[in-house]
Amino acid sequence: MATETRTAQGASVPGGSSFSLSDPTVRAIVYQVLVVGAVVLVGWFLISNTLDNLARRSIATGYSFLEREAAFGIGEHLIDYSPKDTYGRAFLVGVLNTLKVSIIGIILATIIGTLVGVARLSSNWLIARLASAYVEIVRNIPPLLQLFFWYALVSDGLPPVRSALNPLPGVFLSQRGLIVPAPSDDPVWKMMGIALVVAVVVTLALRFWAKARQARTGQIFPVGWTGLGLILGLPLVAYIAGGAPVALDMPVLKGFNFAGGMVISPEFFAILTGLTVYTSAFIAEVVRSGIIAVNWGQTEAARALGLPSGPTLRLVILPQALRVIVPPLTSQYLNLTKNSSLALAIGYPDLVSIANTTLNQTGQAIEGVTMIMGSYLSISLSISLFMNWYNKRIALVER
Repeated sequence: MATETRTAQGASVPGGSSFSLSDPTVRAIVYQVLVVGAVVLVGWFLISNTLDNLARRSIATGYSFLEREAAFGIGEHLIDYSPKDTYGRAFLVGVLNTLKVSIIGIILATIIGTLVGVARLSSNWLIARLASAYVEIVRNIPPLLQLFFWYALVSDGLPPVRSALNPLPGVFLSQRGLIVPAPSDDPVWKMMGIALVVAVVVTLALRFWAKARQARTGQIFPVGWTGLGLILGLPLVAYIAGGAPVALDMPVLKGFNFAGGMVISPEFFAILTGLTVYTSAFIAEVVRSGIIAVNWGQTEAARALGLPSGPTLRLVILPQALRVIVPPLTSQYLNLTKNSSLALAIGYPDLVSIANTTLNQTGQAIEGVTMIMGSYLSISLSISLFMNWYNKRIALVER
């Protein structure tokens, strides 16, 4: 069978060889195969060498240790935990604590950063200068140093437990943190949580329906007020239907600490405040640059239509600025999530802290480090996927 080869101009010539390194396509495939083979070979060497060294030292390998009893306590946990639980459950507590700090920190940093970024562009000289000073000071202080500052402010600036401040009935403020009354255990709270989730889902569905209806008929549906009514109303209906319990678990001083109530620890306050303040300064610059990127003619056009400054910013400028803001904003969200590992320095039981305790007790450092890496990789990829999806949603569609 006759074969073809290509000339320098790309024309096919019968009778040539079908496999030639002079062909760019063939050469690219060969190089990629060689690179993949080299990576696999290096990976195999590292893994086999590591397993061989561990076997020589009689060090156990594998993740079976996750089923053994942890035998250490954790001060803060979103799910039930005791020292009798397994290492696997302790690790899950650490992941949830990291997610709690990251999610709340992202929300607060976004709000504060947006406000500060808009304030930097204010026509009011004092507000603009204060916002600029906030950004310049916070961005140039290392985050770890900021965590130490906030932790020292709380732990050293507040009185001991027996002299705790009591500004309101049932509310105490001391070196152990802020202790407030908590709702007593009742099935109605689960019902309210389900109602809240249903309200959010219905609101999102209404938003999509309202946009399609407006594009089809030009009529505007009040999604904002309707969604607010659903988000507030459905949990309230569930609360009333569940008997409207009013019993509270009040904190009481027992010995050297408080029993009952809900505690916001100094460690959680320090890590959340430090990460929020630090990241918000960078988000402020991202927002400011995004607003500046919008053509000034858009503002002039909005003013010509009689729109006040507030609606102009909210309805005209920010929607267009989002296309510039979202990509670098994703990086700041990822930085905040990864910086949460600094919680180890102030004693907050996050993912890294609990994993370190686990590997110190079990001696299985490789497994512990891979679990930390896998957890942060999964969280970061989830944030990236969501933000990339949102970025595509707001991107301009060329016709």
